[in-house]
Amino acid sequence: MDACVTDASDLTYSDRPPVLIAASGDAAMARAESVVLAAGLRIGAKLRLEAARERIQQQPLATAIWVELDEDGGQPMDELVRQVGGDVAEGRYAAVISTTRALLDPVAARLEDSAVELLVDAEAGERIAALGVATALRDSSSPIFDVGSDKNADRLRQLSEEVSRIASTLARLSTGPAAATRSPETLPTGDIPPLAAETVRSVIRARRLRARYFPEEMFADPAWDMLLDLLQAEIAQLRVPVSSLCIAAAVPATTALRWLKTMVSQGLFLRRADPHDGRRVFVELAPQASEAMRRYFAEVGQAVVI
Repeated sequence: MDACVTDASDLTYSDRPPVLIAASGDAAMARAESVVLAAGLRIGAKLRLEAARERIQQQPLATAIWVELDEDGGQPMDELVRQVGGDVAEGRYAAVISTTRALLDPVAARLEDSAVELLVDAEAGERIAALGVATALRDSSSPIFDVGSDKNADRLRQLSEEVSRIASTLARLSTGPAAATRSPETLPTGDIPPLAAETVRSVIRARRLRARYFPEEMFADPAWDMLLDLLQAEIAQLRVPVSSLCIAAAVPATTALRWLKTMVSQGLFLRRADPHDGRRVFVELAPQASEAMRRYFAEVGQAVVI
């Protein structure tokens, strides 16, 4: 069956419009249900990918769409992801797409510069917080749930605090790279000295070696790691898909995607469609970012760059 109504005894009701769930299979559906219910929201329908687009088009009002993907749904998946991205851009509803690393490239290829919250192999807490942030940002005037009325008030209060923390983090991510970027007019002028790919690779290796001696999270700097990876690829004339760039960022894929979105919005990275594979996009340095990186390496000279 393509859609069904969830048993009323399983729901935590609110006066907000429902959340629609679209999933690639039974296990994915169960995971999505648990997220929506834990957030204190109402499930409006549970849909298979093939039926989701038509139902979403018919739904007059929804708080959010949750799309759970744990296997490749082919064309129905591609069309649904594209539609959700467009609807969110138009402000119809909030949306979260939860997927696996194996599906990251085809999903990201359909989202482009979208406000959809994209999660990759996320843990339960991050999934619940993402839904809370998405719905709260869409309608900040109304609470996600009434903490005082729930018998599990302590758990929900902790969730509310986590949502606030994630929202603050996202705000910092959206401004962090911009604050550290100089405009092209302020860059030094003159010829740019040649830069060898091996020079950049040696820096990347040195950064990875730190994890042998210290916890890796102490040095998380996804923006710089992605800049280095794309610079190395540019010099070597290689193309970098989204999934590979997320690995290079050396942080969880969901965090890397948020940084990637910010770097694209700030004009530092460019997305290029793969002309041979419509389900994949490449990422490359924007010309001004490439020039800035090359001039940086020329200026530091033989100093150790990490």
